[in-house]
Amino acid sequence: MTRPLSIGIAGLGTVGAGVVTLLRQNADIIAARAGRPIAVTAVSARDRGRDRGISLAGLRWYDDPVALAGDAGVDVIVEVMGGSEGPAKALVEAAIAAGKPVVTANKALLAVHGADLAARAEAAGVPLAFEAAVAGGIPAIKAVREGLAANRITRVAGILNGTCNYILTVMRERGREFADVLADAQKLGYAEADPSFDVDGIDAAHKLAILAALAFGRPVAFGDMHVEGIRNISALDIAFAGELGYRIKLLGIATRSEAGVDARVHPCMVPQSAPIARVDGVFNAVVAEGDFVGRVMLEGRGAGAGPTASAVAADLIDIARGRHTPVWGVGADALSQAPSVPMSAHSGAYYLRLMVVDRPGVIADVTAVLRDVGVSLESMLQRGRSPGEAVPVVLVTHETGEAAMRTALSRIAALDAVMEEPALIRIEAA
Repeated sequence: MTRPLSIGIAGLGTVGAGVVTLLRQNADIIAARAGRPIAVTAVSARDRGRDRGISLAGLRWYDDPVALAGDAGVDVIVEVMGGSEGPAKALVEAAIAAGKPVVTANKALLAVHGADLAARAEAAGVPLAFEAAVAGGIPAIKAVREGLAANRITRVAGILNGTCNYILTVMRERGREFADVLADAQKLGYAEADPSFDVDGIDAAHKLAILAALAFGRPVAFGDMHVEGIRNISALDIAFAGELGYRIKLLGIATRSEAGVDARVHPCMVPQSAPIARVDGVFNAVVAEGDFVGRVMLEGRGAGAGPTASAVAADLIDIARGRHTPVWGVGADALSQAPSVPMSAHSGAYYLRLMVVDRPGVIADVTAVLRDVGVSLESMLQRGRSPGEAVPVVLVTHETGEAAMRTALSRIAALDAVMEEPALIRIEAA
């Protein structure tokens, strides 16, 4: 029998333990599909004494994860520690320098250092695989990089964070506010004790940066992205969205045009009839648009031990079979140098919700501001009368420029009849 492919795993948390379990439980079908057995032989984690629900008997243990790269008995390094700096980065660099293939689930590492690591991997002639870094068990990387390789991709978008999608789903279904649902999500284990990476859009932005690099054959450019989270989404806005025929989703969207690449993460209103509007709970979805294939959408679980381990194992099977694709789909000499398009150049329709004092002339003042900056209104909603008290007013614009809308927003916020910071949500077709 062909010698087993020997794996060293750094990180034995939820994902790492899931990888060990999957490789053991499905060893027969993995060996058949890989053409040889795949076996974990060495591991590294911070706490030797912790019960992880798996047997570590017979495995070589390293307190220093970087030392895994120097183990002559390890063929492939699996990095599932997380973090864009520190031991994870040092391990991946050391493994590549040692000529060992790397499989990682670390989206932060790739979003921040992906250009450099890809160049190192190409120079060393070793695979750097990361199916598990984007959308968990959804094969988004292979779909975009290999399945759609013959297409000119013009747009890639998706629901890329299950925590945010769960929170927005519960807020819509139960009419509850963000803070209450977040607290419940933390109790259920859907959100971390410090939820900032999720709810502030950073996790989704890491994933979108990777998808955009793949879709457009361009070095990853995380620092150029516009990023907003969902902390300011209210139950009131979600209710108004439903009344207008929309649902609110946190989307990552990257488009390629003659001007360059526009990549952004922010809450969006999408039509209720759009397929992505019906992706609820902790599920993720990735949409790609190509010139010949048209629109393709993939949906599935974006996190968790099983889905993420499934993606890691898929990369290991490719390596065992000798399948090796350039990190961003093309070699370094063929990478695009298309510039990043700033958010100020964005154009689209907008939802604007104001809390204003109910008195004569207020709407006229607001619409005068919009007129002066060239923003045209499509519709307006105002419910009930409460003379002298604050009432919500919703305005939906025709397509307009981001810069004009931002100018209007600051001027409207300064009106004495506007009682709180206006809520602004961009409207997307899907």
